[in-house]
Amino acid sequence: MSKPSKQIHLAAHFPGVNNTTVWSDPAAGSHIEFESFRHFARTAERGKFDFLFLAEGLRLREQRGRIYDLDVVGRPDTFSVLAALAAVTDHLGLTGTINSTFNEPYEVARQFATLDHLSDGRAAWNVVTSWDAFTGENFRRGGYLRQEDRYERAKAFLQTATELWDTWDAEDFVADKATGRFVGRPDVGSYTHRDEHFDISGQFNVPRSPQGRPVIFQAGDSDEGREFAAARADAIFSRHSTLEAGQAFYADVKRRLATHSRTRDDLLILPAATFVLGDSDADAHEIAQEVRRQQVSGATAINFLEQLWNRDLSAYDPDGPLPEIDPLPGENTVSRGRASVRRHEDVLRTAAEWRERAAASDLSIRELIIEVTARQSFIGSAATIAEQLNDFVQRDASDGFILVPHITPGGLDSFVDQVVPLLQERGVFRTDYEGGTLRDNLGLRPQASAADRQAAS
Repeated sequence: MSKPSKQIHLAAHFPGVNNTTVWSDPAAGSHIEFESFRHFARTAERGKFDFLFLAEGLRLREQRGRIYDLDVVGRPDTFSVLAALAAVTDHLGLTGTINSTFNEPYEVARQFATLDHLSDGRAAWNVVTSWDAFTGENFRRGGYLRQEDRYERAKAFLQTATELWDTWDAEDFVADKATGRFVGRPDVGSYTHRDEHFDISGQFNVPRSPQGRPVIFQAGDSDEGREFAAARADAIFSRHSTLEAGQAFYADVKRRLATHSRTRDDLLILPAATFVLGDSDADAHEIAQEVRRQQVSGATAINFLEQLWNRDLSAYDPDGPLPEIDPLPGENTVSRGRASVRRHEDVLRTAAEWRERAAASDLSIRELIIEVTARQSFIGSAATIAEQLNDFVQRDASDGFILVPHITPGGLDSFVDQVVPLLQERGVFRTDYEGGTLRDNLGLRPQASAADRQAAS
């Protein structure tokens, strides 16, 4: 007897903090005006997606001392946008990336509890850390933390926020219908937390929200990131270019759950993925080629190369060969605020690999950058993409995908209109929302309150 098909989880990443969006396309719109966010969110909800994913940028990136020319003009506050979207959606989860390095637990816990109330239980938090002093200059502490210290602070941050959410139980307050006031025990919300990162005490003033706490996401591929996700997250936001790489990541992270007394169903693995739809597979591949060339112009290719080489390469021809000179190891002084720099721990080895790849296929700088910066993409007709998506999920390379369109804000429309119905016909994607909260729709276990956990023990 064959096992039943897994249900696919789909989410939508609002683009704009990277070079995914083709801003030169006439259909590209604002990434600041609320109408763009509203259109994107309403489309995702029409497609019965689990949630919308909103990235965060705490500082505009720089290249050779100037604002990176492919960066967005500005980045609105995550909580403000998600709170506004709560008013124009009914079922769609609202996931925000919020930094644990430069924020404080009380403030973040209060904001997410509020969002969860405003949305009737649809809030989610993508917990990230920050690695560079450049971003830290915007904050009181400044500086930066080593990778191991970043994750230790993140663990303490999330633990502290959870303690704050748990200071309220559902039974702690009752509504006085005549006055609208809440009456509960005198010490409701009281907390004290002391460790090497936080020394705080007081009273948390937001009652327990519909989900108890937001759904917790973690984005990261390092060993520390995988372990953090296995211990504390509900879903992990990853990226893999092949089925085999996805299966290896999936098996590794799921294996880690048992050491934290968790089951395989307690953590969802949701890679980011782009897509290009066409009337036929050949048509889609032709469109995809053009999209990638628009995403990586000659100037963009040089910018990306400088991030690895740590040198001013503006004199090089993007349609020519890679530089013969080697990268400069050590602190990157050319590119600031670019996450891609930190992924190359051994720049000389990476440069050697790029040279070998370029030589094997006779690639120019631009052609190479197009290849090495490409994310996992699904390219083809609607039927082909539906088949590819389903194959990844059924073969345990993921539990679903966070889709990143190349047009803002209408790039999701064609996927919802053409691919979603085919997945529904296969019986692997919902035709309607099943539950009232994001946790329900993701198939995650409810979060017990502190009182419930104590009673169970």
